[in-house]
Amino acid sequence: MAGGLGAEAVAYQELAGRIRILIADGRIPVGTRLPAERELAVALGRSRTTVVAAYQALRESGHLLSRRGSGSRVTLPRAAVGRARRVNFAGAVAPPVDGLRDLITQVTSALPDITTFPGFDLVGNDELRAAIADRYSRRGLPTSPEQVMITTGGQHAIALTASALLRRGDVALVESPTYPHAHEAIQRTGARVVASPVTVSGWDVPHLVATILQTRPAVAYLIPDFHNPTGASMAPEDRARIAHAARTVGTTLVIDEATADLRIDRRWDDGPFARHGTGVITLGSLSKSIWSGLRIGWIRADEAVIRRFVQARPVGDLGTPPLEQLIAVRVLQDFDGLIGERRRMLRDRRAVLSTLLAQELPAWSAPWPDGGMAMWVQLPHPVSSALASMVRADGMSLTPGPKFSIDGSLDRFLRLPLTTSPEEMTRGVQVLAQAWANVRGAGVPSGRSALVR
Repeated sequence: MAGGLGAEAVAYQELAGRIRILIADGRIPVGTRLPAERELAVALGRSRTTVVAAYQALRESGHLLSRRGSGSRVTLPRAAVGRARRVNFAGAVAPPVDGLRDLITQVTSALPDITTFPGFDLVGNDELRAAIADRYSRRGLPTSPEQVMITTGGQHAIALTASALLRRGDVALVESPTYPHAHEAIQRTGARVVASPVTVSGWDVPHLVATILQTRPAVAYLIPDFHNPTGASMAPEDRARIAHAARTVGTTLVIDEATADLRIDRRWDDGPFARHGTGVITLGSLSKSIWSGLRIGWIRADEAVIRRFVQARPVGDLGTPPLEQLIAVRVLQDFDGLIGERRRMLRDRRAVLSTLLAQELPAWSAPWPDGGMAMWVQLPHPVSSALASMVRADGMSLTPGPKFSIDGSLDRFLRLPLTTSPEEMTRGVQVLAQAWANVRGAGVPSGRSALVR
């Protein structure tokens, strides 16, 4: 269907890919009637041929159902069956850290009578809270167990914090790009979101400080260590400046430190961000550093704030499973050794991915992150949504840049994980290289990108 379209061949794939992303995100609900082809073409400044081709591609992928007289409505495709050699480049999800299996075996073989633990525990295991508090204290932030609340993973900590602190109409500040599920949790509260930029080179600190002082957000959500997705780390002096600005206007800083332990070769460690100011809420997790299946996260805050979270928690859940908390206690006892294994894995796979990209996709700008779980790769043209759409047919899942933005921008970027096996990385980069060649062969569209908002 794309024959003879030239640059429009890429434009329609990009448009179809963007719509698929919006459907997958839930921003275009199933059953929604899409605009007529001519109407959408006018709105986007594209030719009707591009929109017709995009709609046809969506029908072929099972995302659109068109009936004469009733228009085109969003649907979901049936799950693919029997597809071999799938490549997951969509999520930065690491395998269990080396040594975790043996540790779990030790814990479960010597398991105390777990039924003596409360079935509904809104605060968390006392021993685990004490271990987490001790770790903060040893890193320069004096903490008592009463300042720690255990959650079912880092995402639960984000969602609970957002729901407890934000109300409809409040202003909330996030970075752009940012962790998508944090942005979604904040949006769900009805808060008005403002953004401040961050790149692989770091934050625009004057802009961030000015935005805090001018908009006076109720909450500012930041990822200062190995930022997701850029990999940047905030300098110590900038942390102090931002903490001071937040105190000045009464903004609560919510600091996500789930990736803070994933240092590969960054030479400095400033300790917990909360060392720079009072009233800072810190979120942590074992799910990224140890294993995504170990759903243990926590909130570190003043005791009064922890009590507020305890009161808010029953709406969403009634406590973290006791068995996982017992495993987490044992993990923290051996944490330095376990995290050393994780860092070695990330270092090795960073080298593999960097080499593959240099060989297969030399036109792409691939930074060398000094920590974290991914590379924030920049493309020469804004076509990451089109690439994500193209590679799906090859059994590959890929998250384009717009997923990490709050306004559908950043289509020049891709987040590529450091967590997949070298074999999967090799196949994934080969698939990307072929898709890129197809994009370049068809001609990259100039002018305004086709965006669906």
